[in-house]
Amino acid sequence: MQENIKKWIQYFRKRDIRFVISICFTLIAVCGSVFIGMSLFFRFSAANEAALEENNKRIVNQVNMSLDGYLRNLMKVSDTMRYRVLRDCDIVKDSFNSDMNLLYEANRESIVSIAVFDKEGQLIDATPLAKLKKTAQPKKEDWFYQAQTKIENIHFSTPHVQNLFEDIEYKYKWVVSLSRSVELMTEGKTETGVLLVDINFSGIEQIFKNIDLGKSGYVYLMSNDGEIIYHPRQQLIYSNLEKENNKKATAYEDGSHVERFEGEKRLVTVKTVGYTGWKIVGVSPMMESLQNNFQIRMFVLILFLFTIFLLLIANTFVSSKIADPIMELEKSVKKLEQGYLDTPIAIGGSYEIRHLGEAIKSMAEQMRKLMNDIVTEQESKRKSEFDALQSQINPHFLYNTLDSIVWMIENERYQEAIVMVTSLASFFRVGLSKGKNIIPLQDELNHAGSYITIQHMRFRDKFTFNINVEKGILHMATIKLIIQPLLENAVYHGVEFMDGDGEIEVNAYSKNGSLYIDVVDNGMGIPEEEIGGLLKRDVAHRGKGSGIGLRNVHERIQLYFGEAYGLTILSEADVGTTVRIHLPLISYESAEKWGEEKA
Repeated sequence: MQENIKKWIQYFRKRDIRFVISICFTLIAVCGSVFIGMSLFFRFSAANEAALEENNKRIVNQVNMSLDGYLRNLMKVSDTMRYRVLRDCDIVKDSFNSDMNLLYEANRESIVSIAVFDKEGQLIDATPLAKLKKTAQPKKEDWFYQAQTKIENIHFSTPHVQNLFEDIEYKYKWVVSLSRSVELMTEGKTETGVLLVDINFSGIEQIFKNIDLGKSGYVYLMSNDGEIIYHPRQQLIYSNLEKENNKKATAYEDGSHVERFEGEKRLVTVKTVGYTGWKIVGVSPMMESLQNNFQIRMFVLILFLFTIFLLLIANTFVSSKIADPIMELEKSVKKLEQGYLDTPIAIGGSYEIRHLGEAIKSMAEQMRKLMNDIVTEQESKRKSEFDALQSQINPHFLYNTLDSIVWMIENERYQEAIVMVTSLASFFRVGLSKGKNIIPLQDELNHAGSYITIQHMRFRDKFTFNINVEKGILHMATIKLIIQPLLENAVYHGVEFMDGDGEIEVNAYSKNGSLYIDVVDNGMGIPEEEIGGLLKRDVAHRGKGSGIGLRNVHERIQLYFGEAYGLTILSEADVGTTVRIHLPLISYESAEKWGEEKA
């Protein structure tokens, strides 16, 4: 596994920056699109199921309201018989048949018959049919038993064929029997009896018939013990051609439930009808919701593919805009490295890359100019020494810095790359100084600051640095490029091999009419026997810095300002090294005159 990871890492390292940026942007875009697509799908699916559940509840509640209103009207008939007709009527002396007929006529569309029985099951009176069948045994009927057992309640039976009375037309209708216990007065004595109201089942059936619960959903009615009262497929169920999960539904509380019945996932919505204990059950196959989810999936998939297509185009455009200018600039730098100084420098892309290109272009032009000056100008020793110094600028510093910038951009560390590009541009800008040899102290310190900033970023966590300047001396004159070689020695000879606790300081101050610049490090120090030979011409410099060396800086200072000035080296093994620059304290404006007098 680790070997495969290493192979992939090596593979990406060998690819160009455009490929890496495109792949990274594409992976991020794909992951983001997948996350958004899945979020949309689950959100739409949940909303679709919630809408299905809410629709079922609404329809079931509407059915419950219709059925409840229908049954309440019929319960009023029973209440009227009990409290207005039978309460003050002596069944031996008085007749209540006319009142009972009036109630029947007023509700004949909903009622099949009204009958009153004594406690022994003997018929007292009934309408519209008044003659019991010879085989009828009311006392053994369940509605009679329930009415006598539950005296305070009204009992509703399950649907059955009305078979108590003789009907010359043989119209035996399906009814639901509403029965209750009543008080009957017989010659001043109160006895119990049973009031029976047979409700026409077609009225209940009509409430459920036109209910629309989706393409394949339906609503059915059952008793509290699970016996089906109405079902749109009732005949198929009675014939055992279809089945219903009504027994399990008796345990469901009011609300929505998800169940799996005969391999089909269904949403079941239950509502209990008041007074009766009946339950209205709405059933919707979840397949309808899944079909809607399929449409949602297709929508999300199309949206995802379209988004990926747009992102691929955008990634190609963005990666080209970022990578192409860097790659072109890198090609120009490689040709410079090979010695083709007349190579045109590619300048393009963002501000930072253009800035870097301009700086490299200026550097290349200056390098060409300096090389021409070395060949054509031998006017004075001071000029020759200066041109030699300029021509010895270490190209590896530039290449390593550019490699670091490319690495930072590839790893999307853009802020650090901007800092390094800005520092590199400032480094070369001050280093060129329009060909001037004398510059203000402020410019030389800026140049040193740019250099040490770049090195600090390259040697991360190896050392810290600080530049301290006395107020009022920034406009004083100094020779350019005298601090940077000392900083280079401090980095490569002082703190490079320390374990992250290196310190480098640059302190500029005036004292006794002179300008001093100390470059201090806490590195390993210089052996005492070697200090004396570092500034002598006959001792070769063996450091791995820029090649300019302490001696070159020392001689340039003395060449311009006199032998009273130059470098002093103070060092102690395992404590650190201080290289002190001694210059005259003169303003930048007076420096050229000073040089002429010294010449």
